[in-house]
Amino acid sequence: MAGALGGLLSLPAWANGWSAETVQSTRQILSAGQVDQLAELVETIIPVTDTPGAKALKVHQFVQKMVADCYDKATQENLQKGLDSLDGLAKASFSKPFAEGNTAQRTALLTQLSKSTDTAQKDFYSLVKNLTIRGYLTSEYVMTNLTHYQFIPGHYYGCVPVKAKTASQPK
Repeated sequence: MAGALGGLLSLPAWANGWSAETVQSTRQILSAGQVDQLAELVETIIPVTDTPGAKALKVHQFVQKMVADCYDKATQENLQKGLDSLDGLAKASFSKPFAEGNTAQRTALLTQLSKSTDTAQKDFYSLVKNLTIRGYLTSEYVMTNLTHYQFIPGHYYGCVPVKAKTASQPK
């Protein structure tokens, strides 16, 4: 029981407020070129505004670690094949690799993927988009600077004045 409780207590520490250092995967399923392409893809999904984009927060590393450690072999292969086919689709759509396209071209290509009748393309985009959103919202930067998340149980206020009820006060 103590081991199970310890495991449950350590899980949220990794799953919430992760940083690039804590998400380093020892098992690489993507080539260096695919990692760079995944970084550009997550940046297209959540670009830089007045807050850092997904690439700056290294969400692509989170996506890769989640797929490598938590998904089956078929999903891992779908991620690899999806990244490989993304450049081909980009070259067919706007005559250059995905990473060299402008924001409008990239967004149009991702919209095309989301509406595709090919289930592999649609599953690839859905997987990357969902993990990008999850990774961004649970990153250390967002959790500490934007949502001001406090890990449970939070701050303890030991000395708080209490007003006692008297018999004449209504309930």
